[in-house]
Amino acid sequence: MKFLSNLFGCVLIAVLLSSCSQRAYHQHDDSFDLTSVSTYAWADADDDKNFDTKRRNLNSIRDSKIKRTIDKYLQEHGWKINNANPDVFLVFDVVVDQSQQNVNVPVYSQPTTSWFFNPATRRWVPIFYPSNLVGFNTATRQVREGTLTLSMMNPVTDKAIWQGWTSSEIYGKRISDEKIDRDVRAIIKELKKY
Repeated sequence: MKFLSNLFGCVLIAVLLSSCSQRAYHQHDDSFDLTSVSTYAWADADDDKNFDTKRRNLNSIRDSKIKRTIDKYLQEHGWKINNANPDVFLVFDVVVDQSQQNVNVPVYSQPTTSWFFNPATRRWVPIFYPSNLVGFNTATRQVREGTLTLSMMNPVTDKAIWQGWTSSEIYGKRISDEKIDRDVRAIIKELKKY
């Protein structure tokens, strides 16, 4: 019996951990062979004089943490930084949007108990009526959603060859280090499929 309860506990923990993982998505150019990529360099789009590429909501502390985290996971994947002759250029972007979300809250009736007299037993017998779903109350709340996007560009053609992104709700004013780590890990997990 103890074995079954331990097994059930392990299965429950595995289900909870898998449901907590961050989901990422990606798109890629089929004509480019991603398996041949082993080096990368960071593209600095803010220095381009020909285009207005200044990013909104620039935050140097957050951006350096994201860059270090991406470097860490890419190097674990076997990639190396090569600023002289990289296989791909990397650039990331963070977009924080505010929107309103409708929340449906179920409304239930009050449970009741009625008493009836049973002449055969000469006792009062309670009959319980459970609560029933009456409907839903709809409320609106403000939501801050952050999207982290990592793009890879071909250094020869300057065209995007791979893009991975993930979105989730942001609690508080800043994106936490744990959220940065979780989001980057999810995006790099999509990249490891190649």
